[in-house]
Amino acid sequence: MSELSAARVKAQARKAKLLRWGLSLYPPYLGAGVRVKHISADFRQATVSMGLNRLNRNYVGTHFGGSLYSMVDPFFMLLLLESLGSDYFVWDKAAHIDFVSPGKGRVHAHFAISDALLAEIAERTAGGDKYLPELCVDVLNDDGELVARVHKTLYVRRKPKARTAQESA
Repeated sequence: MSELSAARVKAQARKAKLLRWGLSLYPPYLGAGVRVKHISADFRQATVSMGLNRLNRNYVGTHFGGSLYSMVDPFFMLLLLESLGSDYFVWDKAAHIDFVSPGKGRVHAHFAISDALLAEIAERTAGGDKYLPELCVDVLNDDGELVARVHKTLYVRRKPKARTAQESA
């Protein structure tokens, strides 16, 4: 590995670590008890968890649905933004959540961005078209049982200056 790429990898790892700490200290996450456990140095994976406490408990004593959604809200967008780089717009477009069973204790979600997804995005946006991938993440309890499934639709488009640079190359 060259010195430049080693320095870049180190910088990415530092950025991932800072983002993990920053999100864990973000006031809405702090209050809800959301903890960002891991963001990989290549921004391809993230793991978050949330314990049940008096600030995120609903009327019947289980996880408040808004807290469950909040826990997973930004991660696909953040991971894609970092994985694709500055040549792309990436925004959340839509979302819905299916509540499957009551969340009674600590819950977890793991996000992963695959090479196949990145290749598909690059192919579908190469000419400047928008692409609306739908990504899903499961919220599981400590026993691995499904509590909720969140479907996120993202808006992804190559920026005009990147399209122009690609066409000239």
